[in-house]
Amino acid sequence: MNILIGDIGNTNTKICIINLKNFKIKNFVYFNSAHILSQKFLKKNLSKIIKKNKLNKNALFSSVVPKYELKLKKFLRTFYKVNLIEIKKKNIKKIIKINIKNKKQVGSDRIANAVAAHKIFKSNCIVLDFGTATTFDVVTKNGIYTGGIIAPGINVSLKGLVDSADQIPTFLMKKQKKVIGKNTIEALRSGFFWGYSGLINNIILKIENETKKKYKIIFTGGYADLFRSSINKNFKVDKNITIKGIIEIFRKNKNYLM
Repeated sequence: MNILIGDIGNTNTKICIINLKNFKIKNFVYFNSAHILSQKFLKKNLSKIIKKNKLNKNALFSSVVPKYELKLKKFLRTFYKVNLIEIKKKNIKKIIKINIKNKKQVGSDRIANAVAAHKIFKSNCIVLDFGTATTFDVVTKNGIYTGGIIAPGINVSLKGLVDSADQIPTFLMKKQKKVIGKNTIEALRSGFFWGYSGLINNIILKIENETKKKYKIIFTGGYADLFRSSINKNFKVDKNITIKGIIEIFRKNKNYLM
């Protein structure tokens, strides 16, 4: 028996087949979230990893896009007889304590990130997720999610600048060794690379100063590897931390979800 687990983001979606015996990832598909609106696309790509009659009746997902979640939920019910359950559903035990003013405002992916960080490291953690937004989430060694920071995502900022400035060319984000650029592309890359490096270093430092604590730092998302040499603190890269958090939530809610 396998279980279906996934993360629906504003930009990208990851859907995984998980072995129920050891809770390891067996296979996965990763695609632009807008493709969820295409039944043809879903049929073609999910058939690569899903075998009928070998799936648990309930699938567990994190989602920050309700319209995509509803579309995928209908598709899975129709073609695979699988019920998609979102991790913020009231019957799902959250595992960690969420200590913020409005719990409903915390994105499911950020909850999953905090759950995984606490499960894996059992220490004070900051999870930095390079997604549509650049988010920092703070969880204590006692399993308390204490809040976080949301900054503009790198790709959103890139697109916004290119779309808004007539003379700015399209360019790929990558590491820029020298701060002073010798042409427009170098200047742009320097601004983004060193600008975000400064943002990351400064926010981590401010979190430490404000809380008087030291943290295990985990990077995830598309640009997680880019800043390896420009960050002042040691950090680990885990591109599957969101999925690992959802797996842990499933494991803790196994009796309810099976």
